[in-house]
Amino acid sequence: MADPRIIDIELDQATIIWRSADVEQERRIAIFDILEGNHFAPQREHADGYKGPYRIRLRVEEGRLALDIGREDGTPLESLILGLGRFRRPIKDYFAICDSYFQAIRQSTPQQIETVDMARRAIHNDAASLLVERLEGKIDLDFDTARRLFTLICVLHIKG
Repeated sequence: MADPRIIDIELDQATIIWRSADVEQERRIAIFDILEGNHFAPQREHADGYKGPYRIRLRVEEGRLALDIGREDGTPLESLILGLGRFRRPIKDYFAICDSYFQAIRQSTPQQIETVDMARRAIHNDAASLLVERLEGKIDLDFDTARRLFTLICVLHIKG
C-alpha cells in the first residue's frame, strides 16, 4: 500500500557550519511541520513496488543538493542530485529578508514586522515553486512540503 510521505528527515551535520538560535528554531519548526503532514512521492519505480513512507537526508555536495531517500527501515532507495545554481539568488534573498525579519521582531512596530513578513513569505513561496518545478518528474510533493524543504536547504547553506 502506498504511503507517500516523509517520516524522518535529517540534515548532514558536516554541511552545516554555523547557525544562530533563530536559524535553529526555523530548522526545528520546518522539520516538525514536515513530519506532521507532507506529501512526498518519488516517481522512480522500485523493483518491489515500494511507495513509502520515506526517510530522507539532505546534504550539499560540490554545490549541489543531494537528497538521499530511504525506506521506512532505513535501507537506501535512491539519491537525487539537484543543481542549486537557480537557487543561489532565492537563498541569498531569503537570508537577507530573514535578517530583516529577525531584526524587525526585536525593534519594530507590528505594522513594520507584518510588511517584512509578507516580503519574506513571497520570497519563500517563489523558491518553493521553483523547487516543485525542479523536482518535477523526480518527486511529487505538495507546496507546503516544498516550502519547508526550501527552509532546510537554506539551513544547509549558512556560513559562519
